[in-house]
Amino acid sequence: MNVVLSICFVFKRHFKRLHDTATTFPHGDSKSCHVVSCLMLSIFFLFDSIYGFYKGILPPILAETPKRAVKFFTFEQYKKLLSLTGLSAGLALSVAGLGSGLTEALVVNPFEVVKVGLQANRDSFQVQPSTFAQARNIINADGFGLRGLNKGLTSTLGRHGVFNMIYFGFYFNVKDAIPASQDPTLEFLRKFAIGLASGTISSCVNIPFDVAKSRIQAPQPIPGEIKYRTCFQTMGLVYREEGYLALYKGLIPKIMRLGPGGAVMLLVYEYVSGWLNKNW
Repeated sequence: MNVVLSICFVFKRHFKRLHDTATTFPHGDSKSCHVVSCLMLSIFFLFDSIYGFYKGILPPILAETPKRAVKFFTFEQYKKLLSLTGLSAGLALSVAGLGSGLTEALVVNPFEVVKVGLQANRDSFQVQPSTFAQARNIINADGFGLRGLNKGLTSTLGRHGVFNMIYFGFYFNVKDAIPASQDPTLEFLRKFAIGLASGTISSCVNIPFDVAKSRIQAPQPIPGEIKYRTCFQTMGLVYREEGYLALYKGLIPKIMRLGPGGAVMLLVYEYVSGWLNKNW
């Protein structure tokens, strides 16, 4: 239940970030939205009621548990494998994070394609297709490949791979470098601050991949014409047409979500794994 409530709480921020990274206005102009103005435009242009904020909520609910399980389970397995190599401990943590991110991306990308398709649907919440109907429509139209249910896979691989590489590498290396406190409260705050910095820095570095993913997976600006095809082609196109700042659209909502959220995940991971190792 806590996972579902957390997803619902952060989903409004994630929905706003999708609009920041891939919003097409009625007159055909692609523009970025201020946080407040985007929410207002969502109310007037995208839905008739509060339910519009939760378009595409089911795919992340279905994906969240296996996604987090894959992230931390594969990180532990890659870390064990890399301990057998000659890599330094700090580098091995970053490489294990990279491996866990790439594995996580393979699991989550189909859910992302369905979610983005539902969020980009301008019909009211009551008449839009269900999650499973949306997935079926994508499969029937384009199959399971890179133009169908796995559209934008390279961007998703980049997004999760880069994020997890910095996320785990920064957190564990910095945590080991800063002396621990004997006071439980101060120790908790120390870990939370490092986790917050880890999630924030990771979000700042991987946001161009996120922008590219949203552009590729969302409906194209001109129906029937594919403008955004691959990860780096999309990044280059966005840079040439809109400037480098366009590659950072939606950064603030993302930091609001993954800064504290990333810190909480790492703390839960550490305390739960510590308890399991002690009692099992």
